Amino acid sequence: MTKKFKHSSESAVILSQLMLPSHSNFGGKIHGGFILSLLDQVAFACASKHSENYCVTASVDRVDFLNPVEVGELLTLKSTVNYVGRTSMVVGVRVEAEHIQDGSKKHCNSSYFTMVAKDEKGKSIEVPGLELSSEDDYRRFIKNIKRMENRKKHDEIFSNFAFNKQEFHQVLKDYNVIMK
Repeated sequence: MTKKFKHSSESAVILSQLMLPSHSNFGGKIHGGFILSLLDQVAFACASKHSENYCVTASVDRVDFLNPVEVGELLTLKSTVNYVGRTSMVVGVRVEAEHIQDGSKKHCNSSYFTMVAKDEKGKSIEVPGLELSSEDDYRRFIKNIKRMENRKKHDEIFSNFAFNKQEFHQVLKDYNVIMK
C-alpha cells in the first residue's frame, strides 16, 4: 500500500465565535478557560481531518495569553497541521480577536497541540504524512523538530535534577520568597 500524504491546507480548520457576556470572567474579559476549550476543539477537528480518525490531546506546548479578549469581539481560531510523526501530529493554532465595529484585529494567542490518532479500539494509529510545499510549510515543520529537541533536553535536565536546599539557598535570595 502506498503511503498517503496530505498538505496542511487539506485539514485546516477555522472557527469563529462571537464572545458573549456568558464567556467572561469576573474582570469582564473572556475567561482563559473558555478560550482553552475552543483551542482544544479546533485542534481536535484539524487533527481528525488530517488523520481521518478520532484524535486525543497528548500535550499542549505553551499557552500565552498575549492580549485580552473583550465581550462583543469576534474570536477566530485558525489551525493547521504543522508536523506529523508516526501516530501524532502537532497542530498550530493562532487566535485573533476582531472588533466588529471598526474591523481592527489583535493577535491573542498561538499554541501548539500534540494530537494522537486512535482507532476504534483506542489504539494509536498511523497518520498520513505531511506534504511540504511552501516556505511556511518547511519553517513550521522544522520549528516543531527544534521544539521537540528542546523539550527532550528540558525533560532530561529535570529527570536528573538533584535538589539540595542549601545549594539553592543563595539563588533564592534574589526571588520574592522568605526562607525559614
